[in-house]
Amino acid sequence: MTHAFKVRGLLTAALLSVAATGAFAQWKPTRPITLIVPWAAGGSTDQVTRVAAAEVEKHLGQKVVVMNQPGASGSVGTKNAVEAPKDGYTWTAGAAKDLGTYKVLGMLDTSISDWNLYLTVAHVSVVGVNADTPYKTMTELLDAMKAKPGTISVATAGVNSSGHSAIEAIARATGTSYKHVTYDGGNPAVVSTLSGETQVTTQLAAEQTDMIRAKKIRPLAVVSDKPLTIEGYGTIPPLSQFVPGFKDPINYFGLFVPKGVPAEVTQTLNKIWAEQIAKGDALKKYAESRGAMFAGQSGDEAQKLVMPAIQSYAWVQQAAGKAKVSPDTIGIPKP
Repeated sequence: MTHAFKVRGLLTAALLSVAATGAFAQWKPTRPITLIVPWAAGGSTDQVTRVAAAEVEKHLGQKVVVMNQPGASGSVGTKNAVEAPKDGYTWTAGAAKDLGTYKVLGMLDTSISDWNLYLTVAHVSVVGVNADTPYKTMTELLDAMKAKPGTISVATAGVNSSGHSAIEAIARATGTSYKHVTYDGGNPAVVSTLSGETQVTTQLAAEQTDMIRAKKIRPLAVVSDKPLTIEGYGTIPPLSQFVPGFKDPINYFGLFVPKGVPAEVTQTLNKIWAEQIAKGDALKKYAESRGAMFAGQSGDEAQKLVMPAIQSYAWVQQAAGKAKVSPDTIGIPKP
C-alpha cells in the first residue's frame, strides 16, 4: 500500500466519522415537547416564550406546546420541569435571575448551572402608576413613600419576580418601604394597577407597554441607569435621574433545558439557536415592539451574561435576611 493510498484511506475514515457524528447530533423528536411557562398567561415570560417556541418548531420539525403552570413565584412550574424525565421532552422558561435564586430563597433545589440556557431577550422593569393617582413624577412617588412608610401598594408577580426585585432595589437605594401585593404573573399585577386595585406596579416594560401607550398607566421611571424608548409613546427616564448612582444588572430571559438530557438534544438546540434564532428577526421584532433588548446567546456565554443579576438579587435577599441558603455556599459569589 502506497503512502498516498494510506492518506486517502485515513481521510475517508475521518470524513465518515464526521458524518456519523453529525447524524448522531441531529435530534428528531418523535412527539411534542412540553414547554412549561411557570407564570400566568399574558405576562412577559409567556409572550416571548410563545414567539421563541414558534420559531424553534420550524427548525425542529415538532410541535412545542407551551403550558402555563403559575404558582409560588414561578417555582411550581419550574419544579415540574426539574422532576420530569431527562429525555429532552420537557423544558421551562423565564428569567434566569429567578432560576438562579430559587435555592437561595429555599423555594426549589436547583441552580443555574443545572440548566442549558437559550436566551431570548433582556427585560427592564418600569415604575408605572395608575393614571388616576396624583403621582406625576418619580420624585413625587418617592416623597409619598417616605411620608407614608409601608402604605403605597405595589403590585408584582410575587417574591423572586422581576417586579419584586425592582421594588426591593428601589426601597434599598432610597430608604423607603412599601405595601407588597402579589399575583401569579406580571399580567395580573399590571391589571391590578390598571384597575386601581393597587397604586403602583414595577413589572416589566413588556407587560406595561400597551397600557402605557393607551395612557392608562403612567410610567415614571425605568429601573435602570439608561432611558427606555417605547414605540408609540416616547422616552421614559431612568431611575438614576432621580436616584443618583442607581444601577441594576440586566435581567435575561430564555428557554431552559435541564442538563442530563441526551447529548443529541442539546447539540441540535445549540445549532438551531446559533444558526437560526440568533440570526432571525422574530425575537428582534418582538423586543423592539415591547421595550426589550434582543439577546440570542446560549452555552457558556449565556451563563456568564446571567450571573450579575443572579448575584445582585441573591445578595440583596441575604442582606435583607430573606435568604434561606447563603449564596456563597452554592456558587454565587458576592458581586
